[in-house]
Amino acid sequence: MDSPSAPVNVTVKHLKANSAVVTWDVLEDEVVIGFAISQQKKDVRMLRFIQEVNTTTRSCALWDLEEDTEYIVHVQSISIQGQSPASEPVLFKTPREAEKLASKNKGKYEVTMKEMGKNQQLRAGEILIIVVVLFMWAGVIALFCRQYDIIKDNEPNNNKEKAKSASESSTPEHQSGGLLRSKFPKNKPSVNIIEA
Repeated sequence: MDSPSAPVNVTVKHLKANSAVVTWDVLEDEVVIGFAISQQKKDVRMLRFIQEVNTTTRSCALWDLEEDTEYIVHVQSISIQGQSPASEPVLFKTPREAEKLASKNKGKYEVTMKEMGKNQQLRAGEILIIVVVLFMWAGVIALFCRQYDIIKDNEPNNNKEKAKSASESSTPEHQSGGLLRSKFPKNKPSVNIIEA
C-alpha cells in the first residue's frame, strides 16, 4: 500500500489581519484519517506545524498571524500508511486591520433593491410598534394625572382658607376649633358673667 496523494485545491479563505482558514480536497478513493499543515512567513525559516488525526475535516484555522504579512502554507494528508507529500505551496498575505475595516464598511453600503424592500417593511413594522407604545404611555400618563388631581382635590390641606377661618374663631385652649369656640366675632369684645 502506498501513502496517500497530496491534497488538491488548497485555498485560503476568511482572510483577516490575524487569522485565516485553509481548506483542501483529497482524492475520492483515498482513506484519510488526518492532516498536517506547515505554515511559515515568507522569507523566514521558522515554521509552525499543525497536525491532527482521527478527523475527516478538510479545513483548519490559522491563528496568531501578523497583519500585512505574507505566509506560505503546505497541506499533507495522513492515512494508515503514512503522510502524503506536501501540497503545492499557497502564498497569501494578511491585510492590515484598517483595510479589513474599510472593506467591511464598503460591503455594508452595497445594498440591493430586494434588501431595501425588506428593510422598509421592517422599518414600517418598527414604527407601528413605536407609535402604539407611545399612545399607550400617553394614556397611562393621562390616567395618572387625572387620578393625581382627584387625590389632590380630596386632601384636607388643600383647603387652607377654610382651615385659617376655623382657627381664627377658636379659643386659646382649643386651637383647632374645639367645643369652646367663641360664637362672637373676634372684633367685638364680649363679657361672660357666670353666677355662682
